[in-house]
Amino acid sequence: MTLINLKDLEAHLWHAAHIITGPIDASDYKTYIFPILFFKRICDVYDEEFADAMEKVGDRDLAAQSMFHRIQIPPDCHWQHVFEQTKDIGQTLKDAFRGIELANDKLHGIFGDASWTNKDRLPDELLATLLNHFNQVNLGVRSVRDDDMGRAYEYLIKRFADKANKKAGEFYTPRTIVRLMVNILDPKAGESVYDPACGTGGMLLETIHHVRESGGDPRLLSIKGQEKNLTTEAIARMNLFLHGQEDFEIVRGDTLRQPKFLINDRLETFDCVIANPPFSLKEWGQNLWSNDPYDRNRYGLAPKTNGDFAWVQHMFASLNDQGRMAVVLPHGVLFRGGAEGKIRTKLLQENRIEAIIGVAPNLFYGTGIPACILVLRKQRPADHQDHVLVINAEEIFTKGRAQNTLSNAQADQIFEIYSNQEASGPAGQPVEGKARWVPLSEIAENDFNLNIARYVQKPLEEESISVEEALKDFQEKLTALEKAEQELEELLVKEGFEL
Repeated sequence: MTLINLKDLEAHLWHAAHIITGPIDASDYKTYIFPILFFKRICDVYDEEFADAMEKVGDRDLAAQSMFHRIQIPPDCHWQHVFEQTKDIGQTLKDAFRGIELANDKLHGIFGDASWTNKDRLPDELLATLLNHFNQVNLGVRSVRDDDMGRAYEYLIKRFADKANKKAGEFYTPRTIVRLMVNILDPKAGESVYDPACGTGGMLLETIHHVRESGGDPRLLSIKGQEKNLTTEAIARMNLFLHGQEDFEIVRGDTLRQPKFLINDRLETFDCVIANPPFSLKEWGQNLWSNDPYDRNRYGLAPKTNGDFAWVQHMFASLNDQGRMAVVLPHGVLFRGGAEGKIRTKLLQENRIEAIIGVAPNLFYGTGIPACILVLRKQRPADHQDHVLVINAEEIFTKGRAQNTLSNAQADQIFEIYSNQEASGPAGQPVEGKARWVPLSEIAENDFNLNIARYVQKPLEEESISVEEALKDFQEKLTALEKAEQELEELLVKEGFEL
């Protein structure tokens, strides 16, 4: 069996979305396409494992035993059984998903809650066409390696995000922003990583890639995430499975109201915490935080209608003694006053905030407002104390018509500025217009306002112009003025005014 070219696989999978265009809104493509993709993949892998087992034991009943399979597929829940149906396909598909979930504890709820039996949206003919399209390609490991399967899945997430646009911010963070954040945290094999707003799992996956590219064994990572949205949480679990990762835990739930990762009724703590939580969440559960049992309000209570600093405090409370965190937030967290100002002040005074990085506007789906990355650490080097590294990277981006982007090279450029400044510390040289270590005393003089423009400004460029260029410019403007005056006179005469 030959390997499928990644580009061909991506094109084939993307075409599946076109089949359901019309009855299914673009923002819901992921709800329907991903479960079928995952279903086909695990069934094709099961068939490969079954064939290998038959070669070893030569007995069909024995080859179907759990010892030979990573995922159990009951006979009436297999792809082939569903594919052979001609009526009530949606119900058969739903039953197959339910059967696989019941047979595999780790897959509970992984197929989501799409309305497969709604024949107004998904008539049998449409589902048959969709299944036939997927049936054309074998998605077993011999045809599609784990890394290619994972990359194709990530490609689809990105394409669906492009289509969904405003709604995409709920589940997708641009991968180059994630790359930058993970490079900053630099997770190592053997460490624990947690994302309290994990979306489709992109940040957790990037930590796996980072460890692998650094020569470490990503199987030694402890990976955990929580996600409120049922469909998105399911996609995250599929995503990690399809990347070949098996040691992870993704749970569904409202992190701020009901954190799920607890040890002895206290928050579990991690080496790395990373997130792009929903910006300025209005209904975040402030009433439950007045007496928070997990001590997440030790720096203060975030405003009732803005949960940004609730996320910061939850993440910081989830760090172990050597932990570090990176979080994407709107610029307002840097300068807003009131309750947020008090929380920010205390974090600064305790030397918790290591760095702030302002990135370009309009990089994120669903919002054009500029964002920043906050980096916090439980323990900071002695020579970094009483300073905050401020980086202005708002001009490092590629301009787009609908949305700006950040390339890998640009993300790495920002990281290089960060890492060089980290290495030299406050005693090193600043990067004019880009980065410098700001002493806490200076921040205190500004009432603990962290507005980046107060500390790192683009140098003013003096415009030099020759006498000849100045005279030419003057002549052009004079000619234009005379022409405008003449047109005005003609218009006034035409309207009956005497000059």
